[in-house]
Amino acid sequence: MTAENGDVTTENTHRVQIEYCTQCRWLPRAAWLAQELLTTFEQELTELALKPGTGGVFVVRVDDEVIWDRREQGFPEPTAVKRLVRDRVAPDKSLGHSEK
Repeated sequence: MTAENGDVTTENTHRVQIEYCTQCRWLPRAAWLAQELLTTFEQELTELALKPGTGGVFVVRVDDEVIWDRREQGFPEPTAVKRLVRDRVAPDKSLGHSEK
């Protein structure tokens, strides 16, 4: 939703953060996942942040809630993360072929 001055209003705003390990050189993986999410949820997300970290971290958060942690779940497939993001930001949205 856009205010009269063109700014996005805070209603229904969602932020995704991907924290990745710089020591492990996981920036390309994080950037690729970010691209997939921004392409799929271009209307639903107001921000997607890449957060450098260390110690083998690869964590995806939606609105500060951890939805994926590599230490517990391994590396995510984009379709799995898309489903988890969709469930929080646009439950009625179809993911097309990713749903199969």
